[in-house]
Amino acid sequence: MPTKHVSITPERLEHWLEGFAERHGASSTHAEAEHVVVRAADGSEARCSVPFGPLRIDPESAYLGLLDHARRDRLVGVILVRRGGYAAGVFEGRVLVASKVGSRHVQGRTAAGGQSQQRFSRRRDNQAREAFAAAADVAARVLVPYTHTLEAVVCGGDRRAVSQVLSDPRLAGLLPMVVPPHLAVPDPKLRVLRDTADMFRAVEIEVIESTPQDAPRNKQA
Repeated sequence: MPTKHVSITPERLEHWLEGFAERHGASSTHAEAEHVVVRAADGSEARCSVPFGPLRIDPESAYLGLLDHARRDRLVGVILVRRGGYAAGVFEGRVLVASKVGSRHVQGRTAAGGQSQQRFSRRRDNQAREAFAAAADVAARVLVPYTHTLEAVVCGGDRRAVSQVLSDPRLAGLLPMVVPPHLAVPDPKLRVLRDTADMFRAVEIEVIESTPQDAPRNKQA
């Protein structure tokens, strides 16, 4: 069966699922804490990952509660770090209610060798440590005041850089709240930070398309 992956914002999710049923036939829904599977008449499936799970399954609600769960506004912290750039923000739903971005120069790699290379590497490492310390300062300033009201923290950028920032003791209270996905972002700017709302709120769907030979067959009498 052909498979593809799509990312759908909560505001578009109901329309997308209705279109899936129109294309593939009447559907049924099965839900678990972390996934909701919509099965169509022709055997196709849309396997929806529950954002900010677990899902509280509601048999009386559309798609067993997935729509209401995905649409709910949450207070979410975001930390983005790349070498030389960083951003931290707090979102209420899609609205950025607190933020700070910054940058520190970190030199690129060089082809030089010998002692020159060693000096360059030490200087570059020092610049990176200073940049990560500055990023931790910003994250602590923006997110820590919300520690007791945040529902989740989402990170993005360079994974090693993020790990360095999160190792700061001031951010220890945020660690249990870090959830996927890890966001792939360019150098963190205010615009980039704002755009993350649609990324971390999105429902990731694995679509398994049935081919004619896969479609269910009626049993012969």
